[in-house]
Amino acid sequence: MSRYLDPKADVVFKKIFGDHPKILISFLNALLPLPLNSPIVSLTYLQNEQIPAIPEFRRTIADAKCTDSQGRVFVVEMQMSWTDHFKQRLLFGTSQAFVKQLDKGEEYKFLQPVYGLGIVAEIYEKTMPDWYHHYQLVKKGVADNSDVIDHLQLIFIELPKFPIQSSEEKKLRLLWLRFLREIDEKTKTVSKDLLDVPEIAQAIELSEEAAYTPGELILYESYWDQVSREKTLISDKYAEGLAEGKAEGKAEGKAEGKAEIAINMLRAKRPHNEISLFTGLAEEAIAKLKDGL
Repeated sequence: MSRYLDPKADVVFKKIFGDHPKILISFLNALLPLPLNSPIVSLTYLQNEQIPAIPEFRRTIADAKCTDSQGRVFVVEMQMSWTDHFKQRLLFGTSQAFVKQLDKGEEYKFLQPVYGLGIVAEIYEKTMPDWYHHYQLVKKGVADNSDVIDHLQLIFIELPKFPIQSSEEKKLRLLWLRFLREIDEKTKTVSKDLLDVPEIAQAIELSEEAAYTPGELILYESYWDQVSREKTLISDKYAEGLAEGKAEGKAEGKAEGKAEIAINMLRAKRPHNEISLFTGLAEEAIAKLKDGL
């Protein structure tokens, strides 16, 4: 029985999508909102420029960057844990790709669309059921969104949310997302639906542990260890902030309570030194409260 590695891990994601253009073509055609009459037919990988790191997450992102025969550019990133910085990161990466299409002095008419695809392995929009989020520049006030600048588009997919059974979604899109969600170390058998798509079948084969060197397997285990550490770090920061917020709230509540008592005593014409003794407030603070009455 084959043992599978999780394709969401960077070493696996890059082996599948970073070295096999036919697999990536199928993946992007399925997931991106491309014009029906203009699918991707060929891809050339581009060198990834240095993009800004997210302080909380150093090892949770896998990248693929490429261009097709029409000159369109595609930036793909896999994010294990959500952080608000991720939107800015993908926007920065796609914006860089858009700007760097032209050399100095070239005409702007040669600019081609750039798509940024961010796949997130956890739910970040907890108040809505939508799992496919498509962003592009649209003129405000146009009811049918017909006035669009489509040269820079961002797509975020919440992997845990998508409905496995849906007649409204493209079958290939659902199958590719099922591949990302279902294949991992716990996989015992692979669905025939996935194996019936040649590109997905090849991706599954590339997910088998036997396809990796001992060094790559060490990186794979190290990756998940780092993911766990970073999630713990974020959780600890959140808990720390929550505790600080509660402490600040209690302190503010006490201060507000003392001020309310002082105001009532001022209205009762009690002397400032008596109010200070009773509330613990400085007489200067009591004088300011009196000025506000």
